[in-house]
Amino acid sequence: MSFLYRSTRNKEEAVTASQAILQGLANEGGLFVPDEIPVMEVPLEQLAEMDYCGVAYEVMSRMFTDFTEEELKYCIHGAYDTKFDDDRIAPLVSHHGTHFLELFHGKTIAFKDMALSILPYLMTTAAKKNHSDQEIVILTATSGDTGKAALAGFADVPGTRIAVFYPKSGVSPIQEKQMVTERGKNTFVAGITGNFDDAQTGVKKMFSDPALGAYLGEKGFRFSSANSINIGRLVPQMVYYYYAYGQLVKSGEIKAGDRINIVVPTGNFGNILAAYYASLMGLPVNRFICASNDNKVLFDFFTTGVYDRNREFILTSSPSMDILISSNLERLIYRIAGNDAEKNATLMKELSETGKYTITDEMKKALEPFYGNFADMDTVAKTIRTIYEEDGYIIDTHTAVAAAVYDRYKEETGDTTPTVIASTASPYKFTRSVMTAIDPAYDSQEDFALVDKLEELSGVKVPQAIEDIRSAEILHKTVCEKEEMEAVVKGFLGI
Repeated sequence: MSFLYRSTRNKEEAVTASQAILQGLANEGGLFVPDEIPVMEVPLEQLAEMDYCGVAYEVMSRMFTDFTEEELKYCIHGAYDTKFDDDRIAPLVSHHGTHFLELFHGKTIAFKDMALSILPYLMTTAAKKNHSDQEIVILTATSGDTGKAALAGFADVPGTRIAVFYPKSGVSPIQEKQMVTERGKNTFVAGITGNFDDAQTGVKKMFSDPALGAYLGEKGFRFSSANSINIGRLVPQMVYYYYAYGQLVKSGEIKAGDRINIVVPTGNFGNILAAYYASLMGLPVNRFICASNDNKVLFDFFTTGVYDRNREFILTSSPSMDILISSNLERLIYRIAGNDAEKNATLMKELSETGKYTITDEMKKALEPFYGNFADMDTVAKTIRTIYEEDGYIIDTHTAVAAAVYDRYKEETGDTTPTVIASTASPYKFTRSVMTAIDPAYDSQEDFALVDKLEELSGVKVPQAIEDIRSAEILHKTVCEKEEMEAVVKGFLGI
């Protein structure tokens, strides 16, 4: 069954899946959401026997209804191949009395690879389908992981260019070096003297500027996004929750139809929203456990029904979650508002003008499947150390936020439902924070000495992504103010 994608802020703006992917952001700052979530008719027992590409096709073919079978399978098989260092793509491992879904086996060792490996295929296919002859300019703000994953995905892809903005003092040394050493001829990276929210706001401002869009069009360009505001990022993330469920069924941990809990460390809300969308399609989920760090705007929202970004921005050991404006939450707000674009637009206007909004009691009741909590940096370090001491398994800081919140959830509820924790990054991506959590004495060593020590402790080979940047030349040296972002993009495009 075919359906359209509609703007969260204007019910009259409706496009096909391929048009939504190509456009990235709806007009007036809205996000594209599906008119309906289709039912997964394939039995869970049957999905459990499929490999990752098989599950990906079953999920994506139901969401991207204007792609042909041939087009979609081309995209899927091009994305999920030997660029992943584990042929399972997203293995599920058991530690700490629960299950960790390792989403970091792609080229840039973070979960963003799961969607950004396929997005370039989806986008270039969408351009052909819609007879677009303009060069696609991917404009992306990153809190650390999206940037490199997007750069790796779009590097030297014909008909595209990509510009990435990151907070200069808000990412890990490894994250920064991964980005600034990118060699793709069509890539551009700039640090901004602000935080991730400043970068994200600047990118959204350029997207929603009709005069800038018209000017780009005259010059033969069009903007699109690799952030999770693009539905082409969100839908592929639904896949791995179905795949994890299938692995639990196949191993006998659960029976098909049993409910599971899903724990996600999140700042921008995209990864947990993908789990929620998967449940609307039919995945049996008991609770969505939303794990925040010290920037606990989401925890406060789920507790009070008030979203308030008027607070101190805290730089933490889990920098990819250092976010106060959770863009993807808007898609959930739209849904619990009864798919009312006008009501949602009013709330988003309040957020823009006052930095806060309050949902109704009826909307808050619709959030009952969600549980929110947070873990501070001391708790994160303690969790890393505890799990390492238990069985030698080493997790990164973001996964530790999730594990700590899950421990708290179990203490509060006594719920023993089988649980999947989204393990969103390799510990190698945040080596210093991980190693000093295990033993503070490691802080005196330089970054790549810590990489080698982590290999020794974990027994996990240093990923190629880290080896590649040991002595790589820094190619991107631009640093700008947030007000200069538009001028910097124009300079990159030579217009």
